Amino acid sequence: MKIAVAGTGYVGLSLATLLSQKNEVVALDVVPEKVEKINNRISPIQDEYIEKFFKEKDLNLRCTLDYKEAFKGARFVIISTPTNYDEKTHFFDTSSVEDIIKKVISMKDDNIVMVVKSTIPVGFINSMKEKYGIDNIFFSPEFLREGQALYDNLYPSRIIVGEKSKRAEEFAYLLSSCAIKENIDIKYMESTEAEAVKLFANTYLALRVSYFNELDTYAELKNLNTKDIIDGVCSDPRIGNHYNNPSFGYGGYCLPKDTKQLLANYKNVPQNMIESIVKANDTRKQHIADMVLSRKPKIVGVYRLTMKSGSDNFRVSAIQSVMELIRAKGVEIQIYEPIIKEDKFEGYKVEHDLDTFKNTSDVIIANRYDEELEDELEKVYTRDIFRNN
Repeated sequence: MKIAVAGTGYVGLSLATLLSQKNEVVALDVVPEKVEKINNRISPIQDEYIEKFFKEKDLNLRCTLDYKEAFKGARFVIISTPTNYDEKTHFFDTSSVEDIIKKVISMKDDNIVMVVKSTIPVGFINSMKEKYGIDNIFFSPEFLREGQALYDNLYPSRIIVGEKSKRAEEFAYLLSSCAIKENIDIKYMESTEAEAVKLFANTYLALRVSYFNELDTYAELKNLNTKDIIDGVCSDPRIGNHYNNPSFGYGGYCLPKDTKQLLANYKNVPQNMIESIVKANDTRKQHIADMVLSRKPKIVGVYRLTMKSGSDNFRVSAIQSVMELIRAKGVEIQIYEPIIKEDKFEGYKVEHDLDTFKNTSDVIIANRYDEELEDELEKVYTRDIFRNN
C-alpha cells in the first residue's frame, strides 16, 4: 500500500519511518535539505530510534518536494504540517494543513483518504468538510515525546481514530501492525471528540507540570525540601510518580500552544482551571527570574536552551522566557548551547567554550542539570530535583 506523509517534523518523520517497514511511503516536505537528508537516510531531527531504523532497517521510504509525486496512487495522505498558535487570533494557524487538503483535492482521486495528525482546533475537520464539500478526511491525534517519537509509535499508549468506519479500521490496522507493542488499545470516535482528546490530554500534562512547579515554588520560598515532599505525595498510587520533576515551566512544540488553543475553544463556556494553567506557567517563569535576580549577578550564563537531554528542540523553551525577564532588568546574558554554531542568538551572546562560559558567568541557570556543571555548583541555579527528564 502506498502512503504519503506531508510534513517531516518529529510526528511526520516518525510515522513515515514506522509505516515504511511494511508499506511504500513517500514523504513530502518543502525544504530541499531535509528531503536530501531523508533520502540519504540521515535523520534531520534528533531521535534515537529514527536514527537506528535509518541505519539498520530496509525501509521503503523516499522523500520529495513534489506533492503530485507523493500523492499519486496513495491510499492515505497523512497530514502532519506545523500548526503554530497565533497570539493575535488565539487559534492555531492551520493554513499549512488546509494547503495540503487543497492539493489532495486537486488530485481528483476519490480513493485517497486524508488523515490529519497536526494538532488542530476542536471543530476543524467538520469545518473543512463543509468548506470544501468533502468527506474523505478525519483526525487521528498523536501522543509523542520529542526525541522519542518513533519509540512512542512502536509502543503506543493507545491509538485514537476520529471516525467510525471501515477506512478508520484500515488506518488503525496500519499503525498497529507496524508497532512492536501487542494488544494496543484502539478507540474510534468522531473527529470533533478526537480533536478535544488531544487538547485536553496535553492540557492535563501542562496542569501536572504546573502543579509540581508550584509545589516547588512553595517549598523553595518556605525553605522546605522539595524532593521529600514530592516523593511523599507521589507515593500515592492515585497520583503516581511521573511528570513531577520541577522545571522552569512547560514549553516545547505542544503544551504551550495546546493549552492556549483549548482556552480559546472555551469561549462562552464556564471555566476557571484552564485559564489558570496558562497563567501558572507565566507565574512560574517570573518566579525563576526573580530568584536569579536576587543573587544580583552581572552576567547570567544560560546552560542549554533545549527542553531536555536527548532533544534538539528549543522552540518555545521556558528558559527563553526567563532570559527575557532577566535581560529586561539590564543583566547581561550569555548562552552555552552546542547546537548553535553562530556567535549570537536572538541578540544574546553565545559562548562556545564551556570552561570560559562557566568562569565568566556569575550565575548559571539550567532547566535541566548536567554533570559537566558539577565543578561550579555554587553558581548553578536549577530546580531539576531528580536530575532526569
